[in-house]
Amino acid sequence: MKRAVLLFLWAWSVAVGATEYDQDKPFGFCTVASRTDASKTFECTGGGCYTYPVPVGFAGRVTVLTSDGPEKDMKAKIEESIKNCDVIILDGSKGDFIVSANVECRASNRTIIGIHNARLSTRWKVTPKLRRELENIGIPHMSTSRGTGGLLPGGAKVGEQAEFYTRKFIIWQTGDTAEHFRKAGTMSLRRCQNVIIRNITFIGPGAIDVGGNDLLTFNEVRNSWVDHCTFIDGQDGNFDISSSSDYNTVSWCTFSYTERSFMHQNTNLVGYSDREKPGFLSTTFAYNWWGTGCRQRMPMGRIGKIHVLNNYYSSTNATNCINPRKDSEFLIEGNYIEKGVRKYYSQEHAKAVTWTADNNVGEGRSVPPSLGDTVSVPYSYSAAPSSEVPALVKGHAGATLYK
Repeated sequence: MKRAVLLFLWAWSVAVGATEYDQDKPFGFCTVASRTDASKTFECTGGGCYTYPVPVGFAGRVTVLTSDGPEKDMKAKIEESIKNCDVIILDGSKGDFIVSANVECRASNRTIIGIHNARLSTRWKVTPKLRRELENIGIPHMSTSRGTGGLLPGGAKVGEQAEFYTRKFIIWQTGDTAEHFRKAGTMSLRRCQNVIIRNITFIGPGAIDVGGNDLLTFNEVRNSWVDHCTFIDGQDGNFDISSSSDYNTVSWCTFSYTERSFMHQNTNLVGYSDREKPGFLSTTFAYNWWGTGCRQRMPMGRIGKIHVLNNYYSSTNATNCINPRKDSEFLIEGNYIEKGVRKYYSQEHAKAVTWTADNNVGEGRSVPPSLGDTVSVPYSYSAAPSSEVPALVKGHAGATLYK
């Protein structure tokens, strides 16, 4: 009996130790309102609760949605629920939520939670046949530089050769001159604040160079938290944050691509271009996993102050992982990069980069130098030793809550 009790206590201590860094509450930039002043805090609550089951006595408006079936477009129903309710629960027990285009959220103070393996999935998908045909006409070898494209049958002008011929071929194959396939994403937030999204799997059509939708997009979004989500096969990207968004946190998420993805496996962009307004895009990326198929942007950031904390990198076909760009400030600490990940870092015209000593890049590999003034963040946090990151993240990241 004594031995059984000891074994139980040992197992309990291991479990607690494995999850002690997952505080099950908002943290990082989503909890502040300044890049530098820790006294300027923000209470990130979403719709009033962000765990499941919803607490007894919760007075907010709650709705639970289930799938209407594989042939039904759930876009309008989910949008209506977001418009009218504080807490939206997506219950995956009856199958995937199929959407024809991005579900739009323009409401502040909302929580969207997935339970029972809730999956938002695009209707349009890249098929193996389409992949083969695009390869046969030589798309992978075409230019992705501006000025090499042309004019499509529908009248759209495309700057890059690879995108031009990809879109032209799909139009020819499908007759879809309106290019509805380019809308194949799952959710977009615009001009809202204090939104929490947790425990949802987002499934896209496959990465393809058509200048299409991301799986999740933030435009002018502030003080929001995306936590314990799984992102697979975003068309243009998995999750992009841009257009003067600010003070957001992305934690305990996984990003990957399957064989469905063809080109443009560029997973996480912060700042759509060098023309972003200065003073925005402060973002925390913590305890995330960039895995199979991810090639670039893990993340790539412009303008903002970006904290890259205790993330795990295992994509062996990566061509550029952490990528500070135009006028950005990056604090990079406690990350674990597997030895098979080749090009794990580059910077172009960043304002400042602090690369701390506890990042694990593998023995014998050079460590990037820091740049400019020391970068700090205006919130408290607990950093795990980088040696613990693979087990922590592989064991707990992604849509692993509320089964």
